[in-house]
Amino acid sequence: MKKLLFILFLLPLSFFAQEDKVTLEREARKWVREGNELFNQLKFADAEVAYKKALDKNPASEIANYNLGNALSLQNRSKEAIAQYEMVAKMTKDKFTRATAMHNLGNSHYQEKEYQKAVDSYKHSLRANPKDDETRYNLALAQKMLQDQQQNQDKNKDKNDENKDKDKDKNQENKDDQNKDKNEDKKEGDDKKDDEKKDGEDEKDNKDNPDKNKEEKKQDQKPQAGKLSPQQMKQLLEAMNNEEKKTQEKMNAKKERGKKIKQEKDW
Repeated sequence: MKKLLFILFLLPLSFFAQEDKVTLEREARKWVREGNELFNQLKFADAEVAYKKALDKNPASEIANYNLGNALSLQNRSKEAIAQYEMVAKMTKDKFTRATAMHNLGNSHYQEKEYQKAVDSYKHSLRANPKDDETRYNLALAQKMLQDQQQNQDKNKDKNDENKDKDKDKNQENKDDQNKDKNEDKKEGDDKKDDEKKDGEDEKDNKDNPDKNKEEKKQDQKPQAGKLSPQQMKQLLEAMNNEEKKTQEKMNAKKERGKKIKQEKDW
């Protein structure tokens, strides 16, 4: 009786690795389908969770990365969405996938008011798909917003420069006023010093020339021309009265001498 020979063939490890990869990709696609269902129901947060589970199984899944970007964008998380779209644009070899990824990347930059980056993204999208009218429209809109943004920046710059000039002029004005005050204070100080010096010189002259000092005091005490002291006015009035009295006495004497003497009659 012949014995059966059991021959075992060893398969290379790559076979199991390939089987695991296929399994993971299958599970990733399942999570993507579930995420799409939630996305269509407008359950974007739940869809986000499903797409991330798909990426845990297959990080290189273009569709999972792209759809995750869409779910984040619709939750107003544009910065996180930008990272997803950029990843898809770098990894994909399909020009239409790149075009849609760059289109949505432009939309996310637009929401962040990063208009220059939005313009660049739309241009990249059009290079991959020149016939996309929606992207062309978005590009024109982003260019208009970029122009307005630059004009506002220029106006703000001019305004800031104007304010700086005003502040500079004001500072110069304050500086000039301060210098003026210093000069006036210095002048007052110099005048005070001159007065003190003059007073000192006068005091010295008075000490050196006492006769001169007495003469100056005498001159200071002398009444000014045209003005009389009360005592002088009294003396003048008394002199005038005395003079007038003497004159009246003389006049009366003259009248007595010229008057006819009454003579008595001899009978």
